[in-house]
Amino acid sequence: MTILIEKPELVSQSDCQIHVDESKELVLDGGFPVPKSLSGEGFLAPEVNSFGNSFRDYNAESERQKSVEEFYKQQHVNQTYDFVQKMKEEYSKLNRMEMSIWECCELLNEVVDDSDPDLDEPQIQHLLQSAEAIRKDYPNEDWLHLTALIHDLGKVLLLPKFGGLPQWAVVGDTFPLGCAFDEANIHHRYFKENPDYNNPSYNTKNGIYWDGCGLDNVTISWGHDDYMYLVAKENGTTLPSAGLFIIRYHSLYPLHKEEAYMQFLNDEDKENLKWLRIFNKYDLYSKSKVAVDVEKVKPYYLSLIEKYFPAKLKW
Repeated sequence: MTILIEKPELVSQSDCQIHVDESKELVLDGGFPVPKSLSGEGFLAPEVNSFGNSFRDYNAESERQKSVEEFYKQQHVNQTYDFVQKMKEEYSKLNRMEMSIWECCELLNEVVDDSDPDLDEPQIQHLLQSAEAIRKDYPNEDWLHLTALIHDLGKVLLLPKFGGLPQWAVVGDTFPLGCAFDEANIHHRYFKENPDYNNPSYNTKNGIYWDGCGLDNVTISWGHDDYMYLVAKENGTTLPSAGLFIIRYHSLYPLHKEEAYMQFLNDEDKENLKWLRIFNKYDLYSKSKVAVDVEKVKPYYLSLIEKYFPAKLKW
């Protein structure tokens, strides 16, 4: 089934780099100036995260920040091109278990993301906060609501049933491998200890890729994004390509926030990136201590799961 979606019109990131002005606009981390109330009674973007700091502030002094930096050191040293190929080969077997999308949402209650400086709540709340915020502002885009609900389900890789991978192999900002590590990557200095750093095949701007090759041809660091994309695609989801793009690249902050690696995008990537940037502000700024009533919203999301996915999926 083909889902037709209207492409949003967005200004470039460079046109959005302004601060709060007389119009009381709040500039979001993804580069979007939006009013504090996004639409009437829609999503209200908070100004600070659950810890009282600015969102994605990796320099704020706190114990949480110290653990986040240590996480990125491990990630940048251990995520190599060869490592990602091994992970894709192993997890493409989809032989861990069979379960529904909602069962996976409940399973994610056991997970806390050590790379996230903004949240220490169970992941199910973040999923529902993101989905409900988008639902208020984009009521007719049900595929986007569901995409928000499932975008982080790949974090089950942290659980023993899925191999119990270390945090650095599951969460955090992602980045391309097989080319030079752009300085837009957070805590860039730690890449110097990565075995790929001095590989002559990988340490040029394009590395083994070419302009306009398409992100589908670019190896991205392994994690929950690529795993959930793999699960959705191989189980025959009918989500539109923009939904799959969001799932696969929502952690690729160097690209959709800093506009690094843009030379690799093809025309389809550029269209889908517009939706990813819309999604990002809800993914980032809906994190709060205010819990969503799961039982109240569950019937709606079960109907979307039935529309876009089979009853049981291989994981």
